[in-house]
Amino acid sequence: MAFELCSEEVNLMQTQSEKRWNPLRIFFEDAWSVLKPDDLGREITQIAFPAALALTADPLASLIDTAFIGRIGSVELAAVGVSIAIFNQVTKVFNFPLVSVTTSLVAEEDATTEIMDKELDMEESTKDILDSDEKDLLISSTRIEKKLLPSVSSALVLGGAIGIIEAFILILGAGPILSIMGVNSDSLMRFPAGQYLKLRAVGAPAVVISLATQGVFRGFKDTMTPLYATVAGDISNIILDPVLIFLLRLGVSGAAVAHVLSQYLIAYILLWKLHKRVVLLPPKISDLQFGRFFKSGFLLLARVTAVTFCLTLAASMAARQGKDPMAAFQICMQIWMATSLLADALALAGQAILANAFAKGDFEKAKNTASRTLQMGMVLGVFLAVVLGGSLNMLSKVFTNDVNVLKIMHIGIPFVAATQPLNTMAFVFDGVNFGASDFAYAAYSMVFVSIFTILCLLILAPYWGFVGIWIGLTILMILRMVAGIWRNCNRTLEFPSKWRILETEKLNDSISSSRIFHCIWLVAKLILVLFHLSNPTQNENLVIDADYAWREDN
Repeated sequence: MAFELCSEEVNLMQTQSEKRWNPLRIFFEDAWSVLKPDDLGREITQIAFPAALALTADPLASLIDTAFIGRIGSVELAAVGVSIAIFNQVTKVFNFPLVSVTTSLVAEEDATTEIMDKELDMEESTKDILDSDEKDLLISSTRIEKKLLPSVSSALVLGGAIGIIEAFILILGAGPILSIMGVNSDSLMRFPAGQYLKLRAVGAPAVVISLATQGVFRGFKDTMTPLYATVAGDISNIILDPVLIFLLRLGVSGAAVAHVLSQYLIAYILLWKLHKRVVLLPPKISDLQFGRFFKSGFLLLARVTAVTFCLTLAASMAARQGKDPMAAFQICMQIWMATSLLADALALAGQAILANAFAKGDFEKAKNTASRTLQMGMVLGVFLAVVLGGSLNMLSKVFTNDVNVLKIMHIGIPFVAATQPLNTMAFVFDGVNFGASDFAYAAYSMVFVSIFTILCLLILAPYWGFVGIWIGLTILMILRMVAGIWRNCNRTLEFPSKWRILETEKLNDSISSSRIFHCIWLVAKLILVLFHLSNPTQNENLVIDADYAWREDN
């Protein structure tokens, strides 16, 4: 009897240990096969490698823009840095949720279509059940040359609308936005920054549509087509830059025009290729499905608003320190983003494979994909840290010859190199969460991480200057990685051999509208706090009154 009780207790302990997910296990399980060219490794590589090239191509084109503009002068370089930060703030706030949700939804619908096609093939094989006329009718009614996926059409319609709205915001609000960023009307950076920002805004619709289309191709696990389009656009940008900037003497405006033309070329190529595979617009407006886009999009809207605001705040603080720190910050930030986005390719591969696996109920593949992509992320992060740490000091003169800018830039290089492992892990954890449609946790965790980071920037930057800004950004990436690990601690095993995200759908369904807008309100409140700090006399009671109004409404 005692033996039976002991045996039952041991079994219970084993069951409980199975249900609890060891947070370190995912990093070391089958770690020896991290670079093994098996089926999963090849699938990840076939998606991630072209995606890495495509994601790196645009920042590299921006780096080339930076190099050309740096030859004009440090004032123009600093002005473009502020304008790019603003453009990223306004556009990425809406673009990132659209692309991420599109990738997951298209992957799920594509997997469902594959299952239906297999069932149809099985029905065709039963010739004794259907006569030839009925079979022909069934095939003609279910199989069409182009796929009709509601998520594709919905993403394109939303992308066009969002792009037009972004263009109006940037063109009409360029002056006030530059003032908020610390570029006042008497600043030497004001005129070139306004020129560049308004011209870049003309390309906003093309940027959003091309990104939405890339999200569709990623959902199909096709990253080669976006690569071809991006390379074609960036090559045109590189060719047009010296012609418009120096030959035609357009300066900063020439760089903006070259970038805009390249973006429209990319959008045209992607839409042309997508038109051959799917129906771009449905026969009826009622076929559009915006429900899941808005539901998950609001969550990611709060998330991307928070993280992008941190980066824009850092750029604003660098601009307030003068043109030389801003120019150095612009170069370091471009390198930081260009290299860290390589990890986003792994995240995209993980997201597409996970969403497809979950739609098919293949939980074992989902677990293996999460482990493999995280392990690849660690390897990539260490590799990037070594390469950047050993080469940036020598290559810094490629971007500018200004002695003061180079001196400040050398202060930021150790931070750029050392944070690469943190960046890669943070990006890959995001891909795992998005692939499981765990958008709620991604949103709330990022808001709280951003709140702490913003406080660190406000405290460190005034006292430690340029170093304080980069310490704050390092804290941001550390907390993002910790948030991913913490979420991993709260994973369980549905069955001993099947892995899933705990209650993802229930968690998403439980998010009410008030909680979503409260998430966005926290970020908006931070903006009010910063505005109060920069104008204490005029806005003494602004934050307090706003907070009181919120409490009264809720």
